[in-house]
Amino acid sequence: MSCELCRQPAGDLLYQNDELWVMLVDEPGYPGFCRVVWKAHAKEMTDLAADERLRLMDWVWRAEAAIRQTMQPAKINLASLGNVVPHLHWHVIPRFDDDAHFPSPIWAAPRREAPARAWPDLADRLRQALQAG
Repeated sequence: MSCELCRQPAGDLLYQNDELWVMLVDEPGYPGFCRVVWKAHAKEMTDLAADERLRLMDWVWRAEAAIRQTMQPAKINLASLGNVVPHLHWHVIPRFDDDAHFPSPIWAAPRREAPARAWPDLADRLRQALQAG
């Protein structure tokens, strides 16, 4: 089986341990979009042991807290879909009132053209927030 998430996924590595990666992904129009990826191939949350699920979710919540502290978005969206890539991972997505899709999911049809956002040193700032949290 060839799974693109069984090896380190693309993006800026913000954190890793033996079990997971936290990645800042390049998603145009959505700076701060992170993925928390479980390293071992698993399809569903219930494929993990209870203590593994807790550790995974702890890092989803840490990523959310780091994004909120660093970027102060209007909302955070959390999603675990895996329909295209059936490897357990969570999307942690900062949302702003004027982003192209708000208040709809980012995978919906855009509602407007979004303003450009610059977040200098965003990966470094998120790394620091994750370490502090």
